[in-house]
Amino acid sequence: MARRYRLSIVLPAHNEEGNIAMAIQRARAAASRLCTTYEIIVVDDGSTDSTGTIVRAIAATDRKIRLISFDRNRGYGEALRAGLREARLDLVFFTDADLQFDLEELEAFLPWIDRVHVVAGFRIDRQDSRMRKLNANIWNLIVRALFYVPVRDIDCAFKMFRRQVLEAIDLESVGAMVNTELMVRIARGGYSVVELGVTHYPRMAGKARGAKFRVIFTALRELRSMHKRLSSIAAGTAARDLMPPEEATDEQLSPSHTTSG
Repeated sequence: MARRYRLSIVLPAHNEEGNIAMAIQRARAAASRLCTTYEIIVVDDGSTDSTGTIVRAIAATDRKIRLISFDRNRGYGEALRAGLREARLDLVFFTDADLQFDLEELEAFLPWIDRVHVVAGFRIDRQDSRMRKLNANIWNLIVRALFYVPVRDIDCAFKMFRRQVLEAIDLESVGAMVNTELMVRIARGGYSVVELGVTHYPRMAGKARGAKFRVIFTALRELRSMHKRLSSIAAGTAARDLMPPEEATDEQLSPSHTTSG
């Protein structure tokens, strides 16, 4: 008998008026096909375009769509934290609202979340500009020199969690550091992680913010301030109380797919 999946989908968004309606439509189509219960939480991070207005109109006709709206731009980390905190269902998934991922690929994630605590995507062929790829490679080198991170694509915005894991983690980052902090805390907490390759598409509307100086500066400032705190976290045993309902065999969780803290 198939598992009855209950999924919260979190979509951080900033000035995504050209993408947000389709992002919600695709999330709703995938979730309604794959899950018995779902909710979609859009976090409007102080958009200056019509992103919030579009989401409000959609939410007015569908109670499964929820909007969190910031009065000013607070940063990606704060938007993601707000969405994760509001998630009410057993499983929590987040992705960006820029349509660079195919949510139908969630189908491959769901069987794994029965066996591990976190399923993290990695972009098989990243479709970003050379500058964004360069920035990402430099960031990865810096982060890996400072921490143990249990994934190869730290900032891939295609991750699924059991909600109890997120409840046990107190995130502090407000900027682009949030994915690094999240995965470092997961690793130090002893939670099991499996990685799956996902398709990545070019952005068709709106503008990416990752290469902006303010975003980079905030990430580096957070990295410096949080280095001591994250490095001092002792390896945890909390994960023992959150063992997945169906244990995987060694063959199913081969080293090429799975890492843990």
